[in-house]
Amino acid sequence: MADLITVEDPDDPRLRDYTGLTDVELRRRREPAEGLFIAEGEKVIRRAKDAGYEMRSMLLSAKWVDVMRDVIDELPAPVYAVTPELAERVTGYHVHRGALASMQRKPLPVPGDLLADESSGRRIAVFEGFVDHANLGAAFRSAAALGISAILLSPDCADPLYRRAIKVSMGSVFSVPYARLDQWPADLEKVREAGYRILAMTPSPKATPLDQVPSERFERSAIMLGSEGHGLSTYALRAADEWVRIPMAEGIDSLNVAAASAVAFYATRPPSA
Repeated sequence: MADLITVEDPDDPRLRDYTGLTDVELRRRREPAEGLFIAEGEKVIRRAKDAGYEMRSMLLSAKWVDVMRDVIDELPAPVYAVTPELAERVTGYHVHRGALASMQRKPLPVPGDLLADESSGRRIAVFEGFVDHANLGAAFRSAAALGISAILLSPDCADPLYRRAIKVSMGSVFSVPYARLDQWPADLEKVREAGYRILAMTPSPKATPLDQVPSERFERSAIMLGSEGHGLSTYALRAADEWVRIPMAEGIDSLNVAAASAVAFYATRPPSA
Protein backbone atom coordinates (compact mmCIF):
# COMPACT_ATOMS: atom_id res chain seq x y z
CA MET A 1 0.00 0.00 0.00
CA ALA A 2 1.27 3.46 -0.91
CA ASP A 3 2.06 6.11 1.67
CA LEU A 4 -0.39 9.05 1.54
CA ILE A 5 1.57 12.20 2.34
CA THR A 6 0.06 15.66 2.66
CA VAL A 7 2.41 18.32 1.29
CA GLU A 8 2.03 22.05 1.90
CA ASP A 9 5.36 23.40 0.64
CA PRO A 10 5.67 23.86 -3.16
CA ASP A 11 9.45 23.67 -2.81
CA ASP A 12 9.33 20.26 -1.13
CA PRO A 13 12.10 18.27 -2.90
CA ARG A 14 9.88 15.20 -3.02
CA LEU A 15 7.79 17.00 -5.67
CA ARG A 16 10.75 17.56 -7.99
CA ASP A 17 9.36 15.27 -10.70
CA TYR A 18 6.39 17.63 -11.13
CA THR A 19 8.12 21.02 -11.17
CA GLY A 20 8.09 23.18 -14.29
CA LEU A 21 5.80 21.01 -16.40
CA THR A 22 5.12 23.94 -18.73
CA ASP A 23 8.81 24.37 -19.56
CA VAL A 24 9.08 22.23 -22.70
CA GLU A 25 12.84 22.48 -23.00
CA LEU A 26 13.29 21.53 -19.34
CA ARG A 27 11.08 18.47 -19.70
CA ARG A 28 12.73 17.43 -22.97
CA ARG A 29 16.10 17.42 -21.23
CA ARG A 30 15.08 15.99 -17.88
CA GLU A 31 12.54 13.31 -18.58
CA PRO A 32 14.47 11.02 -20.95
CA ALA A 33 17.73 11.65 -19.11
CA GLU A 34 16.23 10.75 -15.74
CA GLY A 35 14.09 7.93 -17.09
CA LEU A 36 10.73 9.41 -16.13
CA PHE A 37 7.58 10.71 -17.77
CA ILE A 38 4.41 12.34 -16.45
CA ALA A 39 0.95 10.81 -16.91
CA GLU A 40 -1.97 13.21 -16.45
CA GLY A 41 -5.55 12.30 -15.60
CA GLU A 42 -7.17 9.20 -14.16
CA LYS A 43 -7.61 7.29 -17.44
CA VAL A 44 -4.08 7.94 -18.64
CA ILE A 45 -2.57 6.98 -15.28
CA ARG A 46 -4.53 3.74 -15.24
CA ARG A 47 -3.52 2.94 -18.83
CA ALA A 48 0.14 3.55 -18.04
CA LYS A 49 -0.10 1.26 -15.02
CA ASP A 50 -1.93 -1.42 -17.00
CA ALA A 51 0.74 -1.20 -19.71
CA GLY A 52 3.31 -2.19 -17.10
CA TYR A 53 5.02 1.13 -16.41
CA GLU A 54 6.37 1.41 -12.88
CA MET A 55 4.97 4.32 -10.86
CA ARG A 56 7.44 6.55 -9.03
CA SER A 57 4.79 8.65 -7.26
CA MET A 58 1.43 10.36 -7.65
CA LEU A 59 0.43 13.98 -7.08
CA LEU A 60 -3.29 14.26 -6.28
CA SER A 61 -5.70 16.98 -5.35
CA ALA A 62 -7.58 15.90 -2.25
CA LYS A 63 -10.84 15.05 -4.04
CA TRP A 64 -9.00 12.61 -6.33
CA VAL A 65 -7.67 10.49 -3.49
CA ASP A 66 -10.87 8.45 -3.24
CA VAL A 67 -11.15 8.13 -7.04
CA MET A 68 -7.63 6.67 -7.20
CA ARG A 69 -7.95 4.67 -3.99
CA ASP A 70 -7.64 1.27 -5.69
CA VAL A 71 -4.41 2.35 -7.39
CA ILE A 72 -3.10 3.82 -4.12
CA ASP A 73 -3.85 0.59 -2.29
CA GLU A 74 -2.25 -1.55 -5.00
CA LEU A 75 1.03 0.24 -5.58
CA PRO A 76 3.89 0.99 -3.18
CA ALA A 77 4.77 4.41 -4.65
CA PRO A 78 4.27 7.49 -2.43
CA VAL A 79 1.18 9.63 -3.04
CA TYR A 80 1.41 13.36 -2.40
CA ALA A 81 -1.91 15.00 -1.54
CA VAL A 82 -1.98 18.73 -2.29
CA THR A 83 -4.48 21.53 -2.74
CA PRO A 84 -5.30 22.61 -6.31
CA GLU A 85 -3.51 25.90 -5.60
CA LEU A 86 -0.34 24.12 -4.52
CA ALA A 87 -0.48 21.81 -7.53
CA GLU A 88 -0.63 24.85 -9.79
CA ARG A 89 2.33 26.48 -8.04
CA VAL A 90 4.39 23.30 -8.41
CA THR A 91 3.55 22.45 -12.01
CA GLY A 92 3.10 25.95 -13.42
CA TYR A 93 -0.42 25.38 -14.73
CA HIS A 94 -3.93 24.55 -13.53
CA VAL A 95 -4.06 20.77 -13.12
CA HIS A 96 -7.58 20.41 -14.49
CA ARG A 97 -7.84 16.65 -13.98
CA GLY A 98 -6.35 16.84 -10.49
CA ALA A 99 -4.19 13.73 -10.86
CA LEU A 100 -0.60 13.36 -12.02
CA ALA A 101 1.75 10.41 -11.82
CA SER A 102 5.48 10.19 -12.35
CA MET A 103 6.22 6.96 -14.19
CA GLN A 104 9.42 5.08 -14.96
CA ARG A 105 10.27 4.67 -18.62
CA LYS A 106 10.96 1.29 -20.19
CA PRO A 107 13.90 0.66 -22.53
CA LEU A 108 12.88 1.35 -26.13
CA PRO A 109 12.85 -1.68 -28.41
CA VAL A 110 15.28 -1.67 -31.32
CA PRO A 111 13.65 -1.26 -34.74
CA GLY A 112 14.66 -4.76 -35.76
CA ASP A 113 12.54 -6.25 -33.01
CA LEU A 114 9.44 -4.41 -34.25
CA LEU A 115 10.17 -5.38 -37.86
CA ALA A 116 10.74 -9.06 -37.10
CA ASP A 117 7.05 -9.99 -37.10
CA GLU A 118 6.43 -11.66 -40.45
CA SER A 119 2.62 -11.62 -40.31
CA SER A 120 1.02 -10.99 -43.68
CA GLY A 121 -1.21 -7.95 -43.99
CA ARG A 122 0.66 -6.15 -41.24
CA ARG A 123 0.89 -2.35 -41.47
CA ILE A 124 3.31 -0.08 -39.65
CA ALA A 125 3.80 3.69 -39.72
CA VAL A 126 6.95 5.75 -40.14
CA PHE A 127 7.00 9.36 -38.92
CA GLU A 128 9.59 11.87 -40.10
CA GLY A 129 10.12 15.12 -38.22
CA PHE A 130 6.97 15.14 -36.08
CA VAL A 131 7.96 17.91 -33.66
CA ASP A 132 4.52 18.97 -32.43
CA HIS A 133 3.52 16.89 -29.39
CA ALA A 134 -0.21 17.27 -29.99
CA ASN A 135 0.03 16.04 -33.58
CA LEU A 136 2.26 13.17 -32.51
CA GLY A 137 -0.19 12.13 -29.80
CA ALA A 138 -3.15 12.36 -32.18
CA ALA A 139 -1.35 10.25 -34.78
CA PHE A 140 -0.61 7.58 -32.15
CA ARG A 141 -4.28 7.57 -31.17
CA SER A 142 -5.33 7.05 -34.78
CA ALA A 143 -2.72 4.32 -35.18
CA ALA A 144 -4.08 2.46 -32.17
CA ALA A 145 -7.68 2.81 -33.32
CA LEU A 146 -7.04 1.76 -36.92
CA GLY A 147 -4.83 -1.28 -36.52
CA ILE A 148 -1.28 0.02 -37.02
CA SER A 149 1.05 -2.58 -35.48
CA ALA A 150 4.08 -0.39 -34.73
CA ILE A 151 5.54 3.06 -35.33
CA LEU A 152 9.09 3.97 -36.31
CA LEU A 153 10.30 7.51 -35.62
CA SER A 154 13.01 9.53 -37.33
CA PRO A 155 15.71 10.81 -34.94
CA ASP A 156 14.22 14.33 -34.83
CA CYS A 157 10.67 13.31 -33.88
CA ALA A 158 9.26 14.57 -30.58
CA ASP A 159 9.10 12.37 -27.51
CA PRO A 160 5.89 10.26 -27.46
CA LEU A 161 6.10 10.18 -23.65
CA TYR A 162 6.07 13.94 -23.24
CA ARG A 163 3.04 14.92 -21.14
CA ARG A 164 1.18 16.68 -23.96
CA ALA A 165 1.66 13.81 -26.41
CA ILE A 166 0.44 11.28 -23.85
CA LYS A 167 -2.59 13.40 -23.00
CA VAL A 168 -3.68 13.91 -26.62
CA SER A 169 -3.15 10.23 -27.40
CA MET A 170 -5.32 9.26 -24.40
CA GLY A 171 -2.62 6.77 -23.47
CA SER A 172 -2.34 5.20 -26.94
CA VAL A 173 1.43 5.79 -26.80
CA PHE A 174 1.44 2.96 -24.25
CA SER A 175 -0.30 0.46 -26.52
CA VAL A 176 1.37 0.99 -29.92
CA PRO A 177 5.01 -0.18 -29.81
CA TYR A 178 7.50 2.28 -31.24
CA ALA A 179 11.24 2.67 -31.84
CA ARG A 180 13.61 5.27 -33.26
CA LEU A 181 15.59 4.85 -36.46
CA ASP A 182 19.14 6.01 -35.75
CA GLN A 183 20.24 6.66 -39.33
CA TRP A 184 17.80 8.66 -41.43
CA PRO A 185 16.80 7.91 -44.09
CA ALA A 186 19.33 5.09 -44.51
CA ASP A 187 17.54 2.87 -41.98
CA LEU A 188 14.48 2.80 -44.23
CA GLU A 189 16.35 0.10 -46.11
CA LYS A 190 15.94 -2.11 -43.03
CA VAL A 191 12.19 -1.60 -43.31
CA ARG A 192 12.28 -2.70 -46.93
CA GLU A 193 14.52 -5.68 -46.15
CA ALA A 194 11.95 -6.80 -43.56
CA GLY A 195 9.43 -7.14 -46.38
CA TYR A 196 7.53 -3.87 -46.10
CA ARG A 197 6.47 -1.73 -49.04
CA ILE A 198 7.19 1.90 -48.12
CA LEU A 199 4.30 4.19 -49.06
CA ALA A 200 5.16 7.89 -48.86
CA MET A 201 2.23 10.20 -48.14
CA THR A 202 2.62 13.37 -50.20
CA PRO A 203 0.27 15.90 -51.84
CA SER A 204 2.38 15.77 -55.01
CA PRO A 205 0.29 15.40 -58.20
CA LYS A 206 2.73 12.62 -59.13
CA ALA A 207 1.38 10.51 -56.24
CA THR A 208 -1.36 7.93 -56.73
CA PRO A 209 -4.65 8.72 -54.95
CA LEU A 210 -5.21 6.25 -52.13
CA ASP A 211 -8.58 5.21 -53.50
CA GLN A 212 -6.89 4.12 -56.75
CA VAL A 213 -4.24 1.94 -55.11
CA PRO A 214 -5.05 -1.80 -55.25
CA SER A 215 -5.71 -3.04 -51.72
CA GLU A 216 -3.07 -5.78 -51.98
CA ARG A 217 -0.39 -3.07 -52.12
CA PHE A 218 -1.36 -2.04 -48.60
CA GLU A 219 -0.57 -5.50 -47.24
CA ARG A 220 2.64 -5.45 -45.22
CA SER A 221 3.09 -1.74 -45.86
CA ALA A 222 4.97 1.03 -44.06
CA ILE A 223 2.94 4.24 -44.28
CA MET A 224 5.35 7.18 -44.08
CA LEU A 225 4.24 10.69 -43.11
CA GLY A 226 6.30 13.85 -42.82
CA SER A 227 6.56 16.92 -40.66
CA GLU A 228 3.73 19.35 -39.96
CA GLY A 229 5.19 22.14 -42.05
CA HIS A 230 7.07 20.69 -45.01
CA GLY A 231 5.93 17.10 -45.25
CA LEU A 232 8.40 14.38 -46.13
CA SER A 233 11.94 15.39 -47.01
CA THR A 234 13.31 14.82 -50.50
CA TYR A 235 15.54 12.09 -49.08
CA ALA A 236 12.58 10.24 -47.56
CA LEU A 237 10.54 10.55 -50.76
CA ARG A 238 13.41 9.11 -52.77
CA ALA A 239 13.66 6.17 -50.37
CA ALA A 240 9.99 5.22 -50.76
CA ASP A 241 8.65 2.46 -53.00
CA GLU A 242 5.55 4.42 -53.98
CA TRP A 243 4.06 7.89 -53.49
CA VAL A 244 0.41 8.04 -52.45
CA ARG A 245 -1.91 10.92 -51.63
CA ILE A 246 -5.31 11.70 -50.17
CA PRO A 247 -7.68 12.88 -52.92
CA MET A 248 -8.98 16.32 -52.00
CA ALA A 249 -11.22 19.07 -53.29
CA GLU A 250 -9.74 21.46 -55.82
CA GLY A 251 -7.72 24.26 -54.26
CA ILE A 252 -6.87 22.30 -51.07
CA ASP A 253 -3.51 20.60 -51.21
CA SER A 254 -3.04 19.08 -47.77
CA LEU A 255 -4.42 18.26 -44.34
CA ASN A 256 -2.96 18.71 -40.88
CA VAL A 257 -0.62 15.75 -40.41
CA ALA A 258 -2.68 14.32 -37.54
CA ALA A 259 -5.81 14.33 -39.72
CA ALA A 260 -3.84 12.96 -42.67
CA SER A 261 -2.55 10.07 -40.58
CA ALA A 262 -6.09 9.10 -39.57
CA VAL A 263 -7.28 9.16 -43.19
CA ALA A 264 -4.25 7.17 -44.37
CA PHE A 265 -4.59 4.52 -41.68
CA TYR A 266 -8.30 4.15 -42.41
CA ALA A 267 -7.89 4.02 -46.19
CA THR A 268 -5.17 1.35 -46.03
CA ARG A 269 -6.90 -0.97 -43.57
CA PRO A 270 -7.64 -4.57 -44.69
CA PRO A 271 -11.04 -5.03 -46.39
CA SER A 272 -12.31 -7.17 -43.50
CA ALA A 273 -11.36 -4.62 -40.83
